[in-house]
Amino acid sequence: MCRSIKVLRGADPPVTEAEIEAAALQFIRKVSGFRAPSKANHDAFQAAVAEVTATTSKLLDGLAKPRAKKAS
Repeated sequence: MCRSIKVLRGADPPVTEAEIEAAALQFIRKVSGFRAPSKANHDAFQAAVAEVTATTSKLLDGLAKPRAKKAS
């Protein structure tokens, strides 16, 4: 769906809150079909971005850290 959203898990250096929010914004734009919502939809749009940002942060905090690749 959102091919331009990069994988955030295991990033080096660790992802920032701004990167998580940017990914959430891309997702909500794709799902809603709005690049910039109207005034009537602004509050719902921003609330959704905040919820997805918070949920993504919780997810990343709860996932096991990826194992380091072994050198051959």
